[in-house]
Amino acid sequence: MAKRSNGERREPTLGPGFELGDEDEKPSRSRRKKGRKPRSSFGRLVSWVLTLSVWAFVAGAGFVAYEASRLPPIDQLAIPKQPPNIAILAQDGSVLTNRGGGGATNVPLAELPDYLPKAFIAIEDRRFYQHWGIDPLGILRAVVSDVIGHGGMQGGSTLTQQLAKNLFLTQERTLSRKVQEAILAVWLEHKYSKDQILELYLNRVYFGSGAFGVEAAAQKYFGHSAREVSVAEAAMLAGLMKAPTRLAPNRNPQAATQRAEQVVIAMAQEGYITEPMAKLALAHPAKAVPEKGGGAVNYAADYVMDQVNDTIGDIDGDIVVSTTLNAALERDAALALTDVLDTKGAKFDVSQGAVVAMETDGAIRALIGGRNYAESQFDRAIAAHRQPGSSFKPFVYLAALERGMTPDSVEQDAPINVRGWRPENYEHRYLGQVTLSTALAMSLNTVAVRIGLEVGPAAIIKTARRLGITSPLQSNASIALGTSEVTPLEMVTAYAPFANGGLGVSPYVINAIRSADGKVLYQREEPINARVVDPQYVSMMNTMLEQTLTIGTAQKARVPVGWEAAGKTGTSQDYRDAWFIGYTDRLVTSVWLGNDDNSPTKRATGGSLPVEIWSRVMAAALQGLPPEQLPYGVWRSPGPFAPSDAAPVAQNTFFGISLGASPRNPPMPIHPARQSGSSPQPRPLPGTSWRNNDDDEVLPPEPVGEPPPRDEKKFFGLF
Repeated sequence: MAKRSNGERREPTLGPGFELGDEDEKPSRSRRKKGRKPRSSFGRLVSWVLTLSVWAFVAGAGFVAYEASRLPPIDQLAIPKQPPNIAILAQDGSVLTNRGGGGATNVPLAELPDYLPKAFIAIEDRRFYQHWGIDPLGILRAVVSDVIGHGGMQGGSTLTQQLAKNLFLTQERTLSRKVQEAILAVWLEHKYSKDQILELYLNRVYFGSGAFGVEAAAQKYFGHSAREVSVAEAAMLAGLMKAPTRLAPNRNPQAATQRAEQVVIAMAQEGYITEPMAKLALAHPAKAVPEKGGGAVNYAADYVMDQVNDTIGDIDGDIVVSTTLNAALERDAALALTDVLDTKGAKFDVSQGAVVAMETDGAIRALIGGRNYAESQFDRAIAAHRQPGSSFKPFVYLAALERGMTPDSVEQDAPINVRGWRPENYEHRYLGQVTLSTALAMSLNTVAVRIGLEVGPAAIIKTARRLGITSPLQSNASIALGTSEVTPLEMVTAYAPFANGGLGVSPYVINAIRSADGKVLYQREEPINARVVDPQYVSMMNTMLEQTLTIGTAQKARVPVGWEAAGKTGTSQDYRDAWFIGYTDRLVTSVWLGNDDNSPTKRATGGSLPVEIWSRVMAAALQGLPPEQLPYGVWRSPGPFAPSDAAPVAQNTFFGISLGASPRNPPMPIHPARQSGSSPQPRPLPGTSWRNNDDDEVLPPEPVGEPPPRDEKKFFGLF
């Protein structure tokens, strides 16, 4: 190694291709770092944000493109037609209600008050005339409002987006649907002018309570055209867009009024109305016009719509349905039901009811399925299966008459034991030997059970089926007391043969269906009703059931002077159901009361509230009509059947008190079957056959808890 002359160590000379060793490398790196500034945390964050934004944009664009591909081609899109309107007419041709499109025509924007469309803009889309279908500022404002908890004035969707959803999409709340909504909103803005979009919006959106479009809504809630709405009414209509069902003024007037106040304030802030106009609207908020009977006509309308679908199938155009319904009777029946429940329902712990009025040929004149349609759309008249109690007994007695008994036949009213089941009379008292006529009028349970066992459950079921009961019936001993569930419509149908002379009927509500241009799509043909009850048994049944109103459990029933009426009350076990089905020569009416949860009432019986409602309905229906008698008159006893040496039964007495003989209460002869034990010969109708009692398997009754009550009132104050 070379050395300097002064003795110091010389640094080696590096030739080409040599690098510094480790000791020399560190100073070199240090020098390089001094020349480069380190990247800050903020810079790295910006870099990541930019990178993620790019990828998010690419992913979003791909997602939008995918959702766009799921929509129909833009060049094939068109505004869908408004749903067809179904005009439901009453018997006299007046309009009961409209379904489908709502029966309201489109109203041009120019014909509406200026403040009406502006009410919607103020509360739903203040930048409507500035955006292009989607409003980013509106979305941001809605998000901020939700975050700070001051939301509620405006939503994130524009009016155009809402229109797109109503026209083309479902109501589901998913990201996919929102993207499609935005795409369609942009298309609408490109295709139509702002005023055209606003007009479409006002005539298509849903306003609750079955009303589509502002005209239908104004008619529904305020009883007049949208052309005539006040500022307060316009504000209430605009406020419905947030939640049409929840804020409907006929269902939730307080919430609807509070929302309308927000709309009025928004209209004033935007300068759409003056301060005096705003103060007036706030001081006098709009009020919905109450629907008479709680909108009960909609129960009948629902039933009509079901029949329309079964009759002509899918509807692709406006149609007019002519029905058998009587508009006045619909109203009167609904008011009778609601008035009685409002004034006496709490006392008896009864919350619901149903009424069906039908002419004796099967034409339904009134059908009320509940107390208030706005609160519950469940139709109890046609869908509620409930125990009919003693109102089922006429089918038991008819089966007995058809097997040789008569209204004067005598049966024993005394305690009975059927394989451990001990049915009792309502007040646990027994009359001994009584006629069938008295037993039915007084609704004696032990007599009905004895007769039921004699004729057999199968015969009772056949009789009920023949007259019009279609619900499943249990073949057991308790069927005689009405423990199998039926509907009010079935009961009124099955009683019709007693009122019309023995002819079976099928209930109907539609007479004709026509298209908007008058083309007949359906015309009901008069059916040939078959005889289901022999005239002599009709006369016998009418004689017995008429006594229910004169000496029996329905003495409070009233019809206009001169009319003959008959019927039967019914009360199920534990007072869960209260019935009365009564009729004249012209009309059969069924009334049911109870609770939807099948809970017991507070001793509500068929002879109390149902009879009161029935009387009001019949008075309204028969008012002004010439009185008529029941078919085939009153059955007269052909004379005593008992042998001369038979001990006579105390006749026309009740606990030893003579009632006297009268055409309505003839002497009570003893039927030979009760003296000699012989079986009376039945008289089946042509084309029918009976099963003998020996063929019937009398099953043990279903558990019935408390003895089925006898629902009659005290007779002459004796018990």
